[in-house]
Amino acid sequence: MNNTPSSLTYAAGRRWAQTPLNFALLTFALVLAFSSVGQPARGQATAQGSATNAQAPRPWDQNPDGMRIYIWAGLKSHLPGQHDYPQFLADWSKLLTQHGAVVDGALHAPSANDLEHTDVVVIYKGDAAYIGETEKNLLETYIKRGGGLVSIHDSLCGPDPAYFATLVGGAKKHGEINYTLGSPIPYTVVDASDPIMKGMTNFTLYDEAFYNMTWAQSPAIHVLATAVIPGTPSAGTHKGEVVPQIWTYEHTLPGGEPARAFVWMQGHEYANFNNYQIQQMLLRGIAWAGKKPVNSLVDYVPPTPSRTQPPTTTK
Repeated sequence: MNNTPSSLTYAAGRRWAQTPLNFALLTFALVLAFSSVGQPARGQATAQGSATNAQAPRPWDQNPDGMRIYIWAGLKSHLPGQHDYPQFLADWSKLLTQHGAVVDGALHAPSANDLEHTDVVVIYKGDAAYIGETEKNLLETYIKRGGGLVSIHDSLCGPDPAYFATLVGGAKKHGEINYTLGSPIPYTVVDASDPIMKGMTNFTLYDEAFYNMTWAQSPAIHVLATAVIPGTPSAGTHKGEVVPQIWTYEHTLPGGEPARAFVWMQGHEYANFNNYQIQQMLLRGIAWAGKKPVNSLVDYVPPTPSRTQPPTTTK
């Protein structure tokens, strides 16, 4: 028999635990011990709950009073350099923030909560006019309270152009040949006095134009610029037609408040978003659609940093 102190202690403990009352006490103590593992103290739990509900600090250069923009983008399609919707979400979320906006966005349609805090939805997503009843109801509710829309390139393409035209002024039907494909698109500025078109000149952009559109009738769109449809193989007999490519649309859905939409039908070639005239026009069009002063994004001056970066040290 092993008579070391540890073995004697083990034997005594075993005899103690074999007593029914002592065994019950031991079992109860073990249950309490294991049930408390990983559970924070009451004060600690309250502190963690407060931290969870705390709002993250804003970036130092974000304008807290800026217009609220939701970018509705989509997955990339077409050839490299074309229809780069995810890149637009990345680039323009930064650009619009730098111009004083508060930006949100995703590769899907905005939710009811998103729209509740949005002044204008910028749509750059292929065939975004394919929307279900839930999305349609959310958009209509948003527009009825005066929310703005900006549609870029083929966002206005879908199965029911007559319906989508009631939201943005014009739309085209998916599955029909109503596009030029890549070609020189010669702009003619129709209303140079409109503040959105400030600095915009007649010039040619290599992109894609649409024709055979379905237009809203009452009210009608306000045309800002047109293009002559070039003679591409897909244009066919539509060659030479003059078709609006940039416009504004002011309307009121039944039971709602007046709302605005701005449309630029190019954006096939992603590089054209870097064109200075196009970029300035888009910034003004977005501000206008959101019922803000038309130059509020263009003229925004970011705040001066309150502190400087610490000096870098060389290793």
